[in-house]
Amino acid sequence: MKQKHKKWLVFLIVAFLAFLASCAVREGVDVAGNEIKIIDRVAFTVFGRNVYWYAICIISGITLAYVYGLLVAKKIGFKEEDLIDGFIIGVIVGIIGARLYYVAFAWNEGGYAQDPLRVITGFINEEGGLAIHGAVLFVAVFVYFYWRRRRFDVYKLGEMLAPGFMIGQIVGRWGNFFNQEAHGGPISENLAEGRAFLERLLLPDFIIDQMLISDSYYYDAIDSASRNYMHPTFLYESFWNFLGLMIVLVSRRFWKKYWLGDAVLFYMVWYGIGRFFVEALRTDYLPLRIFGLELRVAQVVSVAMIIAGVTLFVLRRIFKVHPVSYLEAVEENKN
Repeated sequence: MKQKHKKWLVFLIVAFLAFLASCAVREGVDVAGNEIKIIDRVAFTVFGRNVYWYAICIISGITLAYVYGLLVAKKIGFKEEDLIDGFIIGVIVGIIGARLYYVAFAWNEGGYAQDPLRVITGFINEEGGLAIHGAVLFVAVFVYFYWRRRRFDVYKLGEMLAPGFMIGQIVGRWGNFFNQEAHGGPISENLAEGRAFLERLLLPDFIIDQMLISDSYYYDAIDSASRNYMHPTFLYESFWNFLGLMIVLVSRRFWKKYWLGDAVLFYMVWYGIGRFFVEALRTDYLPLRIFGLELRVAQVVSVAMIIAGVTLFVLRRIFKVHPVSYLEAVEENKN
């Protein structure tokens, strides 16, 4: 690791620790007698409006993905103007897609059928409701039309886009941590066993404490019997995406048969596998009812992503579609 990168890493770690120290917390003792500190989901208030850590995490993830994109664009010779213009519009399209996707599958259960305006007002009024698969789908459609207009190398774009999604999810999932949402079910009916499980994962206390969740009311008393230790599915998914990002970065640096654009196919398979199993643990899944069966939307989409990713990868190798390695693109850009 280069010296300047080490300095940035140290800075980020110190900044993260400082940010944790500055968070407002609620303190108490759980039913099992453990001292608990729960970080409040509100970071601060501006003119009477709450600013949530969730929003900060999402924006931070988007920003890091953008910085990453700029660095890669310089390496492989992708026009910065095309990246910046596409990024601005793509973020907007992604957020709209994530919202519409969520609403579509929560139309009845979420009450949108009775009050369709909540599609907009609910999002603005701190109600939330986004789904990453919607963002992926809408951004994919946008990229196609954007490519038709600008005619850039879409394979090069894929090397910024897919890892960018992973970076966004690595950081963005921590917003669910602060909101105490998108979690799994109770680890055990016994509170002490649930905490012991999380401790065996070698998690720090601030994560374990935050997983003491009440499904009935966010501000339930810490010693409320409604609270239990839940599976930190946000962390499972964040860590899974981190592993995937490392695999991409290492593979394209040392493997000559890693072609431009392979990051997209890898993301489809890797994220699909991880999300399929994580979704099985979650309690807030979006349902899909077909022929009397209730399926989990994210699992169905994940299976489709895995099948599509593997199929496209195999077909690409068979027919040698744009067989330009990442290393070749870097070398060509140097010259």
